[in-house]
Amino acid sequence: MAEQKSSYSYEDLLDCAHGKLFGPGNAQLPLPPMLMIDRIVNISAEGGEYGKGQIVAQYEINEDRWFFPCHFEGDPIMPGCLGLDGMWQLVGFFLGWMGAKGKGRAIGVGSVKFSGMVTPKTKVLEYVIDLKRVINRKLVLLQADGILKADGEPIYKAEDLRVVVAGGEEATA
Repeated sequence: MAEQKSSYSYEDLLDCAHGKLFGPGNAQLPLPPMLMIDRIVNISAEGGEYGKGQIVAQYEINEDRWFFPCHFEGDPIMPGCLGLDGMWQLVGFFLGWMGAKGKGRAIGVGSVKFSGMVTPKTKVLEYVIDLKRVINRKLVLLQADGILKADGEPIYKAEDLRVVVAGGEEATA
């Protein structure tokens, strides 16, 4: 298992995407361009809105991001599903960070509300993920709420993001 740090660089996140951070068969982030995080500013098993942990991460935005030319031509915005996926990525990262064995899989979200957009003029996105339920037994499941801020303004709110571990038995064999 990797050293449990409180922050992670882009290079650390790439190590996670390559399966090096938490070991083969365990939590892995997607590779760019699907990696929707540039750095984890803080990750903790304590604190947050529910006292069960929090992750704060950032993603730099510029007009060259891959999604702007194709969504939509002449009216570029980041697809909302990418911000939601970034939230799931962070909850899955938390699984590996807490030492869960197996691969994280997003299994649902209770609700998502969009109140703003990410455009090429946006500078930085900030994810704030508050863990609200941590089950770490035979079943390993995390449930969290998330907020995505664009240049400090909340624009997405997701409630009851759920990620479960799949394949834990093979990872420990």
